[in-house]
Amino acid sequence: MKTVLLIRHAKSSWDDSSVSDFDRPLNERGKKNAPEMAVRLHDKGIKPDMFVSSPAKRAKQTAKAFQKILDIQDLEFVDELYLPSPEAFAKVISSLPAKVSIVAIFSHNPGITEFANSLSTTRIDNMPTSSVFAVKADVKAWSDFTTQHTRFWFFDYPKAIH
Repeated sequence: MKTVLLIRHAKSSWDDSSVSDFDRPLNERGKKNAPEMAVRLHDKGIKPDMFVSSPAKRAKQTAKAFQKILDIQDLEFVDELYLPSPEAFAKVISSLPAKVSIVAIFSHNPGITEFANSLSTTRIDNMPTSSVFAVKADVKAWSDFTTQHTRFWFFDYPKAIH
């Protein structure tokens, strides 16, 4: 069984218009929401084996907030996850190490929402910032993940009522 957690970066700051999109940091709400969502994963007993993230500052900061709460050591940055196409996610997933059973991928809209919608019959209009969309597939190899039937597991986001 392989599991993918798609995580959209937390809310970023637009305070300084001179900062490039790539270098935008998290705002105060993002700094609060990212660890809160990591705690929700922890409370569900979910501990990824590996994190893969866009190298953009807001995605990095989100991944590091989750990393701190979930005590995950393995964090890899992949350029293709910055403003990605759905195909970029498939490529990243298919190249994951076999020993990984659960991966958390941190990235951006609109690509992350498009990819989430391609993985199951569960449809979402938009992945809000800090949201987590989780799917599973009964496969042994990551190269089979996006070509086999994946099963929706859950969708969670900061404003969801618990």
